[in-house]
Amino acid sequence: MFQPKHHNPPLAAALIFVATAFIAATTLLAKALGTDALGPPLHAMQISHGRFLFALLAIVLAVATLRPRLVRPHWGLHVGRTSFGWAGVTLMFASVAFIPMADATAISFLNPVFGMVLAIPLLQERVGPWRWLAAAVALTGALILLRPTPASFQPAALLALAAAALIGMELIFIKKLSGREPPMQILLINNAMGLLIATLAVSFVFQMPTPQQWAALVGIGFLMACAQACFVNGMARADASFVAPISYATLIFAALYDFAVFDVIPDWISLVGSATILAGGLILVWREAVRRRA
Repeated sequence: MFQPKHHNPPLAAALIFVATAFIAATTLLAKALGTDALGPPLHAMQISHGRFLFALLAIVLAVATLRPRLVRPHWGLHVGRTSFGWAGVTLMFASVAFIPMADATAISFLNPVFGMVLAIPLLQERVGPWRWLAAAVALTGALILLRPTPASFQPAALLALAAAALIGMELIFIKKLSGREPPMQILLINNAMGLLIATLAVSFVFQMPTPQQWAALVGIGFLMACAQACFVNGMARADASFVAPISYATLIFAALYDFAVFDVIPDWISLVGSATILAGGLILVWREAVRRRA
């Protein structure tokens, strides 16, 4: 039987914060690979394949070294989680090649909102007026970032919106898996299944990467493995309502990386839209905390 980790909020906060820096870095490398920064642009499915390939190699090495205790997995939940996760991360990688990283990252923060809505029919959860308000505020922020005018509409932002919806569905499976299996086992199975799906998909679009692109693909996989390890272990040591606001630091790192490497400065629409989404997310986190105390 798997024993959950001991409650340790300070360590959880530190782990989640480090995970946000890693996640934003993977998005930066995906943007470099999806543009001509490192050579001919790679397809988003090839970037996703590299992410799963090299993340799996890192996790297999960790498992071989640490030899964690494994339990019988729930294969149905793993298949669902991995399928939606692969599709979500692939669309996210596609979106950052066309829109600022901060915009794509902010839109991706809608995934808890989609997860909340999907939990109504799939988990039979009840959603009160405050949580609906949080969803409405966050979706308003997404609408702002989409810039829905003929002159400024960003079609690529719809890719990030679809990614958020798919990752929201992944959250449903993560909720069902949480507490059932040890984190290292979840990471191992998720990345192994993800690599299988990604390998089938990339066979239609594969092109030989340049040496710089190979290095970036290795970096994406390694950083994502580190981010997943930090995130899963952080979530295991504190309530979700406590660690969720810390994950919004991803937006700060994404904006900093985009400015440092691509000289992209967020405009006022990006700032307003991102702030609106964050406000909706924080309302949702607050209500989750209230529900737990009740």
